[in-house]
Amino acid sequence: MKVIYHINTMEAWTMTLGNVRNMLDWLHQNQESYEIEVLANGPAVRGYLPGILPDSLNVVMAQAKAEGVVFAACRNALRAQALNPESLIEKTVVVPAGVIELAQKQQAGFAYIKP
Repeated sequence: MKVIYHINTMEAWTMTLGNVRNMLDWLHQNQESYEIEVLANGPAVRGYLPGILPDSLNVVMAQAKAEGVVFAACRNALRAQALNPESLIEKTVVVPAGVIELAQKQQAGFAYIKP
């Protein structure tokens, strides 16, 4: 299974991470292989700053990262939010443009999910 989650508002982090956790649980129970990416653009890139999300969500994100989920931030959104990529939490991948990343992943067969 190949999936890209798209998040562009801070309010959507709780639902997105819940969806990712539920999907990982199902995939593990059914012994399915997967590639999962969570792409944040717009104001949602702020969720990758240390101390912004509640600890409970940081735990879910850390567990998902340990299970191979890629968490990506749009460089254009970081610029728009005046954020330095080096200030993001560990293992956050910065992609040049979120819209290009979404299109490329969909062309590569990733399912698009926007919680």
